[in-house]
Amino acid sequence: MAKSSLKSTLAVSLNNYLDAGAIVAGGSGISLWQSYLGLSEMHLGWLNAISANALGAAIGAIIGGFLADKFGRKFIFTYNLLVYMLGVLTIMLSVCFPMLLAGFLITGISVGIGVPASWTYISESSEVGNRGRNICISQMSWGFGPMIILLMGMLFAPGGYLYGPVESLAHAVIGADAATAAVEVFSSRVVFFTLFVIAFIAWLLQRQLEESAEFEATKQQAKEQGKQSGLLQSFSVLFSNKTAVKSALFLAAIYLTWNLVASVMGFFSPHICETAGGVSNEEANWMNCIQWATVVGVTFVISHVIDRTSHKLLYVLGLVFALATWLLVVGVGVNGEATLWAFVILWGLNGGISVQIFYALWGSELFPAKFRAGAQGLMFFIVRGLSAAWGLVFTYIYGENGEGFTIAAYCMIALLLISLVVGVAGCPNTRGKSLEQIVKERYGDEA
Repeated sequence: MAKSSLKSTLAVSLNNYLDAGAIVAGGSGISLWQSYLGLSEMHLGWLNAISANALGAAIGAIIGGFLADKFGRKFIFTYNLLVYMLGVLTIMLSVCFPMLLAGFLITGISVGIGVPASWTYISESSEVGNRGRNICISQMSWGFGPMIILLMGMLFAPGGYLYGPVESLAHAVIGADAATAAVEVFSSRVVFFTLFVIAFIAWLLQRQLEESAEFEATKQQAKEQGKQSGLLQSFSVLFSNKTAVKSALFLAAIYLTWNLVASVMGFFSPHICETAGGVSNEEANWMNCIQWATVVGVTFVISHVIDRTSHKLLYVLGLVFALATWLLVVGVGVNGEATLWAFVILWGLNGGISVQIFYALWGSELFPAKFRAGAQGLMFFIVRGLSAAWGLVFTYIYGENGEGFTIAAYCMIALLLISLVVGVAGCPNTRGKSLEQIVKERYGDEA
């Protein structure tokens, strides 16, 4: 892999760390915030709905996609993480539900803004023979985030090895006679502070990146032709092209159906282990830490073969693991320790060969540079927006203590089957081809 490609990929991939890290930081500490602020299951549903897991990211994506195509990928990298830092700072300082909700929303919007530019930039800066591998590196960062955040959550949580310093900090800030719940929630505040630090480092690195050469060429071509770009015009060009519309529908279908399942697992997985599995908060976080370690390990292996192996084969394999996860719930249940571990590991195997890898890869391959980020932003808006609504519905189906888990599992199986069938039917033949070659084959002179 070329040094320049690897360096830029690693810098941009930190956005995925921050994306998944924000989701899991909220999920792993949600019980502490619930106790501190007296939150109901409905409050938890709203936090999930407007967070980086759903609506917040949806709003950000449609904005970020347009801005990345209008002003460049570097424009996003220069300013967006400042918004992210504001969001996590708001969460860190939250003393009431509206403030916590606002922090989740701001962070989510920033995550959404960064996604289209990140995946687009990685693909545009990659060599033909390692585009898939670079996307996998980005996906590994998406796995590292939750793994490290969960590990820190366990260390800082009440009863954890590093809870003593957290407790001392809490008493120093809010007083020695502070309520137990107010002290314990400081462990979550510290975790969000680490995201603030990583976001600052990522911002410093990304500000040094050069603009995408393909974006610069497209911008110059538009200037020479006297074309002006705007949000409505960008969408008009996108929707007036039949090939682009078909590509968008295909990608939205496979990603939406998978992400409706993944969004629930990303935010509620520790909660599911505690309520349906009957384990402690510490055990639940350990299980999910191992799950994310599995994601990282499998993605590392896939990164070495994805550019030389049938994408359809890998796509199917990932969804087989996903379906097995939920078939276990309806067939055996996850009340025992062995079955709960199987549930966790199977989903980790799916995460290592997830639909998101192929969505990120194909999403940047199947559109011309002039509306590449905008198309991804629009699809991400649709997917995460509907995921927000699904997050609220899931809390109703699941119930207070997991009594509706089996019914929820049947819904998950149906969604994953749709993603499998649509993905197999529409899998594009892009492996080993340059972005220019793919665009020429699909759009001809229209590109």
